[in-house]
Amino acid sequence: MSEPFNYDDVSSYVLDAADELALVEAQNECTFMWSTKEGWPVGVVMSYVYHDDCFWLSVSSLRVRVKAVLRDPRVALSITSKGSTIKSSLSLTYKGRCEVLDDSDTIDWFLPALASRLRPGRPKEHAEFVRLNNTANRRVLKVTPEKTIGFDGCKMVAATQQARDVGTTDTSG
Repeated sequence: MSEPFNYDDVSSYVLDAADELALVEAQNECTFMWSTKEGWPVGVVMSYVYHDDCFWLSVSSLRVRVKAVLRDPRVALSITSKGSTIKSSLSLTYKGRCEVLDDSDTIDWFLPALASRLRPGRPKEHAEFVRLNNTANRRVLKVTPEKTIGFDGCKMVAATQQARDVGTTDTSG
């Protein structure tokens, strides 16, 4: 007999690799998280480009997160399917290391890539986006993931329905 169904262990609802990639490509925003010097976790919503198995984000060097990741490069990113073209309830969290890049080759590659991602089908706006963002304080954050935690809400919905159908829901909670 199988174990009774409950919501305590969601480890079997992992996100498949194909769905992970689809989510990363469909979404263009993530929550970028770092630690303050006092150890507090902080996060902000940022746009990203996914390229060469890394996440690339744009930031001004005047933002405190730049000093924070220079001090401690351990960061996290969280991405959800909410607001994207994906109809499923998917989410991802990546733990990784962040580099702060300020070289012109990276900035010259990244800003047009970000413009294309944020304004697809509107190439006339790309040059203006690049011009306005290519400032002396512009930095690029490169996050190299080291651990992925994915969740597929559709698998949980299916398991819930199966538990209802066979009547094995554990309600002793």
